[in-house]
Amino acid sequence: MKIPTLTILAFETSCDDTGVAVVKGDTVLSNLVANQDVHTRYGGVVPELASRAHMSNITATVDLAIKDAQISLADIDAIAYTIGPGLTGSLLVGTSFAKSWAWANDLPTVPVHHMRAHILAHFLAPSPSPDFPFLCLTVSGGHTQIVHVHSASKMDVIGTTVDDAAGEAFDKVAKLIGLPYPGGPLVDKYAQLGDPESFVFKGSKVDGLNMSFSGLKTQVLRFLQARLKSDPTFVESNLHDFCASVQATIVGMLMLKLEQAVAETGITQVAIAGGVSANSGLRKALGQREDWQVFIPPLSYCTDNAAMVGIVGVLDAAEGMFGTLRDTPHPRMPKLTPCGSPR
Repeated sequence: MKIPTLTILAFETSCDDTGVAVVKGDTVLSNLVANQDVHTRYGGVVPELASRAHMSNITATVDLAIKDAQISLADIDAIAYTIGPGLTGSLLVGTSFAKSWAWANDLPTVPVHHMRAHILAHFLAPSPSPDFPFLCLTVSGGHTQIVHVHSASKMDVIGTTVDDAAGEAFDKVAKLIGLPYPGGPLVDKYAQLGDPESFVFKGSKVDGLNMSFSGLKTQVLRFLQARLKSDPTFVESNLHDFCASVQATIVGMLMLKLEQAVAETGITQVAIAGGVSANSGLRKALGQREDWQVFIPPLSYCTDNAAMVGIVGVLDAAEGMFGTLRDTPHPRMPKLTPCGSPR
């Protein structure tokens, strides 16, 4: 796909990280993320604290992003920002700042769907990008979906979790064994040192391409309660093997549904996106599929970042799909479609 050479200033504030980037065409000129370590003390994201941190971080982050990109304000063609889904307060800070910045500089806005941005991050240089149509497994702390990507503007969710997301399952298991937040990456780290066949957990059975992870969390909880009752040192003695076994179960559930999606659609171009796409077990499992053409994003584009919002801004702005100053955040957005309207 040919990418237009527009220059976009992009904002991402859907959760707890303040992201600002400058993207020109498919080239990332700058991509900054201000992290919020305060949430580790509470074992999860505290929405009010996230909103306040965004307010503190966003002005300095946008100044640095523009300086790092070595551009002038006159070079910017439009402002892109995440309008949803996400935490209401966090989205309010980002959308309000982005729209105000656009109004003050007489620039159009491009509201962006967060998960659509994750998918289209595959079109950022220099990584090879898939051709349309392709399948994308989007996995994060809040979403787990299999998406049939017809084009940059047309995407159909053909499978989703009916309860919890895969990333939430990783974090909950980590919390059960006393790992600090965010625990998912730590489960992955320890899993690489363990035997995935040490303990057996059963994946939930759901019709079609949908998935469920709540049952697995309960199963793991009951397993730990039983083991710790007879051996209080079970976690310390079996940390690596336990993490490897849980991770293998979650990855196996994802791969099973992805294999089914490939069989049903006949599409063998497969991509992954979202925070859990950084998981080594999932990346390894996909890398072993020689019968698929697999697209795995760089680690820097797996977690939330503004560059992925910027590439959507480039594509939508080129099609004249812009927002208005009346646009408001949407914490829940089911459809992966452009959020702007033709102008």
